[in-house]
Amino acid sequence: MLMTSIFPARYVQGAGALSVLCEEAARLGRRALAVVSGSARPLVEKALAGQMLLELTQEAFRGECCDEEIDRLADRARQIRADVIIGVGGGKSLDTAKAVAHALRLPVVVAPSIASTDAPCSALSVIYTPEGTFKRYLLQPRNPDVVLVDSEVVANAPVRFLVSGMGDALSTWFEAEDCRESGARNMSGRAGTMTALGLARLCFDTLLADGLAAKKACEGKRVSPELERIIEANTLLSGLGFESGGLSGAHAIHNGFTALPETHTYWHGEKVALGTLALLQLTNRPADMISRVYDFCQSVGLPVCLADIGLADPTEAQLMAVARQACAPGETIHNIKGGVSPEAVLAAIKSADAEGRRRKG
Repeated sequence: MLMTSIFPARYVQGAGALSVLCEEAARLGRRALAVVSGSARPLVEKALAGQMLLELTQEAFRGECCDEEIDRLADRARQIRADVIIGVGGGKSLDTAKAVAHALRLPVVVAPSIASTDAPCSALSVIYTPEGTFKRYLLQPRNPDVVLVDSEVVANAPVRFLVSGMGDALSTWFEAEDCRESGARNMSGRAGTMTALGLARLCFDTLLADGLAAKKACEGKRVSPELERIIEANTLLSGLGFESGGLSGAHAIHNGFTALPETHTYWHGEKVALGTLALLQLTNRPADMISRVYDFCQSVGLPVCLADIGLADPTEAQLMAVARQACAPGETIHNIKGGVSPEAVLAAIKSADAEGRRRKG
């Protein structure tokens, strides 16, 4: 059996890391297109002040990682004859930059301004429709050439981003375990290594050990050792764990939730966290582990019931639509050993919601 793990070529993290953005990009090219989310623009302008290493064109990201936006930015990169792509901002802007680089066969540097998802390290972009509904995964043949995370920038971002990142990372170990048990393939199309599973477990253990302290540090806009470890867990450990360990039900249920417009104002990691709670019910994890995960979610403020992601009174038909989309052909939920059905997923979502509501009293 062939096993494969995949990694970004270079990972840089720490307070002030944006100061070396141009230095890192200049190792790969001289003419850059920077895809920049609106909130990150002041950060980029500060990082670029006085730099002489790159000829750089900034282009504003319009908010959705969709085929139309990827095509628009690829055309712009061709116009300026870019030889390296830079993405700065949140997960969708980074996924878009990676997709543009893939389309043009160029190197890419990604610099997340928040630690809200595990998107930065992966050779994967999640493509949505312009309206925000999940469309497909775009698998790329190589991981980013540089992932650069400025922990001071993360500490000064809204706390909700960091907590959402913990929700995304929370699924990593459980989904990797599902893939190990079923023999399912990871994102490389092969079995994962023990390294991937070990990193996924380290991600989970770090969340439970440091998550609450990191949240408090972020609330105080302080870069603490706990915050540094959670940034690494959210970004690097979760990214390596999901990509080389594999995905299963938590992300598939997240994709199902995106079918309901009521959830669109909630972030990826928030919906993944609830998908993780449903996955624990679906796969009959031990009761003490389920309790630990609920306790963690409540301690840091992650969703524990459907109302927490905008579904205060969903109909049976709405929840069945979520379950059916989660079980669509090719979805990662089929990496669970023994197979699943929409009916089983529906029951798991209801069970997770009931336990969350009970805990909230």
